[in-house]
Amino acid sequence: MRKIVFGLIFAVLVASDVLAQKFGYIDTDYILSKMPDAQKVQGELDAASTKWEKEIKDRQMEIDKMEQDYRAEEVLLTDAMRQERKQSIENKRKEAMDYNKKVYGPEGLLYLKKKELMTPLRDKIFEAVNKVVKTRKLEFMFDKAADLIMIYADPRHDYSDYVLEELGLGDKDDNPNKKK
Repeated sequence: MRKIVFGLIFAVLVASDVLAQKFGYIDTDYILSKMPDAQKVQGELDAASTKWEKEIKDRQMEIDKMEQDYRAEEVLLTDAMRQERKQSIENKRKEAMDYNKKVYGPEGLLYLKKKELMTPLRDKIFEAVNKVVKTRKLEFMFDKAADLIMIYADPRHDYSDYVLEELGLGDKDDNPNKKK
């Protein structure tokens, strides 16, 4: 009877180990910080953003100048001319707001530029993650940098360095969160 009970317990332990799901997580922000291409992409995004900010600022300065000119000449203008100037200022203001929305809106130029430049990097990371998942026989991989909320993450489940290795960008001792 003892042998049967011992055999059942052994079988349950082996089966639970076989059925256990392995998971891990990565930190794409950390991985991107180690990728030279990511710094290049960030530089391009910063340059584009600076250009757009200047254009928006120039538009606002033009509107401010128009308003200042209007206030200075208001007493000399007829009612029709005042209405025309006010309408012109309002149209410029609306154009500036539309342009601001076009650049910085949810589907704006900045978003599209970031998506265009970051897609190849994210694809490289995704391919590396797939290789790590297959090599390490994981069933789940989470991204700590995404909207996933992690209350606690044991550093031994952090596979970011393995992904970096797969990308050829470092060794597993790079991550300060890793236990040595």
